[in-house]
Amino acid sequence: MYIILHTYMSKPKSPPRAPKDSAPTAKPGSGPPTPSPLLHTHFSAPQLLAQFRKLLPVTLLRSWLALSPKAFYLRAFTPLITLWYCIFQRLRDHHHLSLVVEDARAGGADRLSPRGKRLSRQLTSEATTSFSDARQRLPLELFEKTLHHTATQTAATVQAPPWCGLSVALLDGTTLRLRPMGDIPQAFPPHRPGNAKKPPYWCVARGVALFALATGVLLDSLLGPLRASEQALTALILKRSWKGWLLVADRNFGVYSVARATVGAGAHLLARLTQSRAAKLARSAGLTLAPGLDARITWRPTRHDQCPEGLTPEPIEGRLIAQRIERPGFRSITLYLFTTLLEAQTYSAQALVQLYGQRWQVELDLRYVKAQMDLGFLDCHSADMARKEWLAGLIAYNLIRWTMACAAARAQVPLETLSFSRARELLVGWCLRWSARNPTIASWMLLLGRIAKARLPKRRKPRPSEPRAARPFQKNHAELVGSRAEARQKLAAANAKS
Repeated sequence: MYIILHTYMSKPKSPPRAPKDSAPTAKPGSGPPTPSPLLHTHFSAPQLLAQFRKLLPVTLLRSWLALSPKAFYLRAFTPLITLWYCIFQRLRDHHHLSLVVEDARAGGADRLSPRGKRLSRQLTSEATTSFSDARQRLPLELFEKTLHHTATQTAATVQAPPWCGLSVALLDGTTLRLRPMGDIPQAFPPHRPGNAKKPPYWCVARGVALFALATGVLLDSLLGPLRASEQALTALILKRSWKGWLLVADRNFGVYSVARATVGAGAHLLARLTQSRAAKLARSAGLTLAPGLDARITWRPTRHDQCPEGLTPEPIEGRLIAQRIERPGFRSITLYLFTTLLEAQTYSAQALVQLYGQRWQVELDLRYVKAQMDLGFLDCHSADMARKEWLAGLIAYNLIRWTMACAAARAQVPLETLSFSRARELLVGWCLRWSARNPTIASWMLLLGRIAKARLPKRRKPRPSEPRAARPFQKNHAELVGSRAEARQKLAAANAKS
């Protein structure tokens, strides 16, 4: 299972329907949606295998470790082996530490060991303590830089036709649960609604993620406490340069702070606005908010608008677009958009509406991250380890996305028609079969061909609408009131004479 890393170390699903509030993927009133552009690559199959080995190059990993203030001793689990096994955990269906020890004792990382040593011979116990301690010693910055490198390497390997000369990224937020262990309650406090009468148990973390529209690769992500807004986390992500990118976001990000952070990062923004905010911007420009509006405005911050740290509250030049959307079988809505793309001839209102209609793809990407990669719940004992588990899962997600993009580019099929879960199964199976020796070009070509044929099913009938409600589970036990420590004391006192 170590084939993804060791091969270069040896050298110096069906998509759900679009949400009701999303725009159509085709021109309103027109026929079927416009097909997505196909991906391209100028690499042959052997060259793609070589590029696959460069997703985590050993030279970069060593340079990143050299910049760390921590000193690493030559233990059995070296930093390189530890990083790989963190990704190895998230690729597998089960994420137990015992799977790592089992693979290591079977020789799965012997070729990653320093010269003259083998990890399989160094491990003499079935205990998982050595790997658990190694994960805690590994710097968090190593996971962050590895994630950014996988996204950059994907863009260099697979070329997607740009949208009017810009690369499109989808922005959205999500939440995940954690157990209140260690310092997790301090870093990610439990969520307690205003009307809650019982003390909360689960800790909740808020996350913001940026996905590439063309490949589905995760570009960047950040976790924070629930009290931190998605807009504030977005401003932190946009501190680095995003020149040449167009960020597409929903109404939650259609605020001044996100627009100012986007402009400060050198990127462009296409965000949906609430009706009240769109009406306020229209009044400030002396316009009437009505369907068909496409006018240039200046978004001036008010005393209620927040500005990201390090930036000055300057006015933002943009366009305000209002367009009525009518689709058979859906209720009609009026879409209000704000964009920093000023050239109406180059970026028409209809083209922007069609592009915003593809925003719902980010919901699929987050579903794959949380459901397929099992990152919706992190069972960790510290906040630092929770962040590392999150980033390791995202790196594993990018490895799968990279392989899917290469398979789609070689077979010239739309990427969104491929099954993510099946691609993951095929990739993991290929790694397991070729873990003891270098993979052959024939096996690699067979893998890409099988992934290209793993298509999502075509449904003949539309799926019925389901209510947004959860059926309650049958309760066989009484509800736990108070803390678990008090409940244990009461249980011990009641059964003291039994």
